[in-house]
Amino acid sequence: MATIKDIAEMAKVSSATVSRVLNYDKTLSVSDETRQRIFKAAEKLNYLTKHKQKKNNSIGQVGIIQWYTEQEELNDLYYYSIRTGIEERLHDLGYTIRRVFHNDSLASVKNADGVIAIGKYSQAEIKKIEQLNSNLVFVDYNTLNMNHSCVVPDIEDSVIDALNHFIESGRSKIGLLAGEESTNDNQESIIDPRFITFKNYLSDLSLYHPKYVYVGNFTAKSGYQMMKQAIAELKDDLPQAFFAANDSIGIGALRALQEANIKIPEEVGIISFNDTSIAKYVYPSLSSVRVYTKQMGVEAVNRLKAIIENGDEYPQMVTLKAKLILRDSCK
Repeated sequence: MATIKDIAEMAKVSSATVSRVLNYDKTLSVSDETRQRIFKAAEKLNYLTKHKQKKNNSIGQVGIIQWYTEQEELNDLYYYSIRTGIEERLHDLGYTIRRVFHNDSLASVKNADGVIAIGKYSQAEIKKIEQLNSNLVFVDYNTLNMNHSCVVPDIEDSVIDALNHFIESGRSKIGLLAGEESTNDNQESIIDPRFITFKNYLSDLSLYHPKYVYVGNFTAKSGYQMMKQAIAELKDDLPQAFFAANDSIGIGALRALQEANIKIPEEVGIISFNDTSIAKYVYPSLSSVRVYTKQMGVEAVNRLKAIIENGDEYPQMVTLKAKLILRDSCK
């Protein structure tokens, strides 16, 4: 496994800077360019794979639409990793790439052979993309109701796996640090399926308590604020465990617990979701549900290639199983 020192050498910064950036240290002042180098080095070192020789002659062009801006993507390595998986597979096959971030013009994908859209889109946004290109695959969003193929992670089973681990280890009082989001045009609110599964599963076991649920957004700052609020409000009734909707929330929550001198995992255990490359580098290392983001990108390319070659008469949803990875935050 790559170390913080390895990341520091690749990013050309100190090990201390790498550690503070990966832990979202709010007291550290570094440029976005430096943060980007560190995050990309962490991704490259942790997901380095052998690739085929890049083909000299392009067999076509594929547009990649990212629902985030480039800056937002930097703050959420989940979507960065999906895009990297897509681009590596496209290069292997010999396609050239037209990359579009949120707020960029979509016009550049009009004449592409196909389009892969990453993230959450409203029906209006999907129709707008359809008008530009009919060969479409979506990643991380169920678009079967719009007659488009998609690739998604198995959220329900993986959340249940995390909750069962808490319960089996004697932690039956479980809290949730959830995130809210909406499509970029603000036309549709998105209910987090992790929250739905959390509520339904624990309700069936008579273990669900609304007072243990906190909702913010998918950032380390929000995770920190939610955990601070929980500590202040719940006091001695603080849950023995929290499920965090993504790694950034989990990292913020860890910092809040440490500031309050609450022992992790002895007093409070944390499991998050996504298992991005930074989860293993924070302190304590973060238990997380691993979503195979690179493979999601690969599967999206494979599906798009089939659509380009044969059409998409029968849209499909490809669901990839996720895996609970236990580290120091909840062993």
